[in-house]
Amino acid sequence: MHYPWWYVDVITAPMLIAIIATIHVYVAMYAVGGGMILAYETGRAYRNLREDTLDYLRSHLKFFIWLTVVFGAITGVGIWWTISLASPLATEALIHIFVFGWAMEWVFFIIEIIAAFIFYYYWGKLDPKTHTIIGWIYGVSAWMSLVLITGITSFMLHPGNFIQDKEFWTAFFNPQTIPQIFSRTGGSILLAGLYFFLHASITVKDPEFLRRIERRIAKWAIFGAAFTLIGGILWFIYLPESSKAALEGAASLNILMGLVFAATAVVFFFFYLGSLKGKGLLSLGYAILLFIFGLIAVGSSEFIREAVRKPYIVYDYVYGHQIYKSEVAKAEQIGFLNFGAWTRPYVLKKYPQLADQNNMIDYQKVNDLSKNDKVKLGETLFMYHCNDCHAVKGLSGIQSITRGWKKEHIETTIIDMERIHYFMPPWSGNKIEAELLTSYIQSIQMPHPILDKENNSAQTKTEGGNHE
Repeated sequence: MHYPWWYVDVITAPMLIAIIATIHVYVAMYAVGGGMILAYETGRAYRNLREDTLDYLRSHLKFFIWLTVVFGAITGVGIWWTISLASPLATEALIHIFVFGWAMEWVFFIIEIIAAFIFYYYWGKLDPKTHTIIGWIYGVSAWMSLVLITGITSFMLHPGNFIQDKEFWTAFFNPQTIPQIFSRTGGSILLAGLYFFLHASITVKDPEFLRRIERRIAKWAIFGAAFTLIGGILWFIYLPESSKAALEGAASLNILMGLVFAATAVVFFFFYLGSLKGKGLLSLGYAILLFIFGLIAVGSSEFIREAVRKPYIVYDYVYGHQIYKSEVAKAEQIGFLNFGAWTRPYVLKKYPQLADQNNMIDYQKVNDLSKNDKVKLGETLFMYHCNDCHAVKGLSGIQSITRGWKKEHIETTIIDMERIHYFMPPWSGNKIEAELLTSYIQSIQMPHPILDKENNSAQTKTEGGNHE
């Protein structure tokens, strides 16, 4: 309501955010976990005078920089672009609340980039101690970026006492911050291990050296898995009640939770039994298989993290339809179209006859509009109130959801949506606007696949009998 709507057909804007964010997370987590592994293993190779290990780490670092610094930066910009269009109010709120946090993150990001390039381009030109320190500067900076970003994104799930005291540190150190730092740090190391397996299986030809890399990386991955498990348990314990209800009540989230645990367990046991304790299984096929399981686990967890916030974008602060929780009562009182910074000027420009003496929309005059104009106003309401979660046709498509519903079913669901579905925001308009939205949904909804077909068939037979 504070910004114009942005409609993404078929997949919806939130799903587009989730897709781009998940792709970015695949790379960003590797940047953190891979940085730690590279820094530590480089120092260890220097101490043990292992030139073969240093040569491999340098070749891996080149692959690492291309993927994390180049592709990771592109997808990072993509996230900002997408959330600014899809969730501008929530983005604005997070910038205002965490402006100091974003500034710190950008500082660490710049240090991270500079250190990464020095670490690679001055390989062999710096003494071992200095070179290792540069590697650790990168690793620590990357991890600090993770900590700062996690403090902000975890706030979206559980703001703690921020709603009461409006303090930066209260917002940052919310109940979800530590659990998510644990799980993301562990997940970063675990995922980085999978990248190392994939890269080594392609580039390393010496079986004995490949086996040595396999054992070293497996130890890192198992350590990361332990952190991930601890963080995941704490994450669930500190979930808000509505998030737990969404997690337990949505079949799709149940499936995703099962995928996370199953895929993580498969990766852990292969790392432990196959790579660490076994004779060694590392090959290209083995690496690809584990990598796919790792992507499934991380991707599913990201989708769950996004979904359990509903009906909020920022829990207890910004609703999914781009309204502050504190503003809902006013929107209901004066009307959703009157409340919006963009909706009221748009409606009054298109239908000037609806204006009252205060240049507000007079809802009693709406009844004088034609049926087609009422449907168009209903479409405007849909785009501002509903399109953040629903497509017309596609993902959560309103055509399919309301298929075969009667008018009273649609209107009741609109007025009491937060009671009927606890993961939906409250209806933030008046009764006349609910009727307008109902008229639009009726104009696009699909017939009931069974009942309407039977009724049409019965009607055809009756008409045929009368004709005879």
